[in-house]
Amino acid sequence: MHEHLPDIYVSFRDRFGAVAAQQDALASAVDAAGPLDAKTTRLVKLGIAVGAQAEGAVRSNVRKALDAGATVAEIEQVILLGLTTRGFPAVVAAWQWMNDVVGERR
Repeated sequence: MHEHLPDIYVSFRDRFGAVAAQQDALASAVDAAGPLDAKTTRLVKLGIAVGAQAEGAVRSNVRKALDAGATVAEIEQVILLGLTTRGFPAVVAAWQWMNDVVGERR
């Protein structure tokens, strides 16, 4: 379960288990609050992560999007859509992080 999680993240969750459980519950409630399916939700969250230039969130949402049935082409399009909003360097960085995740799965 923890193979892709940074040690500091795991340590934080271990130290503050009750807070982590509440965060997980909130995340589940937010995900279930609307009509979007799991794949679409993950692609949207990926776009937000690209915009925030949040490497861990990009990697995590690529993994979760793939698990929800997204194709690599769909994930690449989400990343590419950030080009005119977030800029070339951010998109190239996110594309690299995506390629790292996809490569791990091969």
